[in-house]
Amino acid sequence: MSRKPYVREEGWRWIFRHPRYLRYLAREFTCLFIGAWTLLLVWGLKQLAAGPAAWTAFLEALQSPLSIGFHVVAFAFAAYHSTTWFNLTPKALPLQIGEEFVPESVIAGAHFAAWAALSLTVLYFAGAF
Repeated sequence: MSRKPYVREEGWRWIFRHPRYLRYLAREFTCLFIGAWTLLLVWGLKQLAAGPAAWTAFLEALQSPLSIGFHVVAFAFAAYHSTTWFNLTPKALPLQIGEEFVPESVIAGAHFAAWAALSLTVLYFAGAF
């Protein structure tokens, strides 16, 4: 039996003890912006269904500096979230072929390559180039 009983630390400052905790919290925080962007997209679809006047007003609202700033921040958080997830994938889903495990860099690299290919495909069909 221990002479000194365990005393649980109260509060929220435990998150600052290790940089890994902060990275985890930042990654989880990104979902709020991704969710807000998704709700904005759903609202845009609702405005599109409401008619040309509502859709035009929605597009004009998207051109405001506040909206542009939100989109830049949401894009940065989405890129951070995706990057950290792709780097975690080999740990969450190790791939074994025979007796050997596929190197983590190959698994993560395949995810990044698929991400780049899909992004370029979407940009191509959107008329960006």
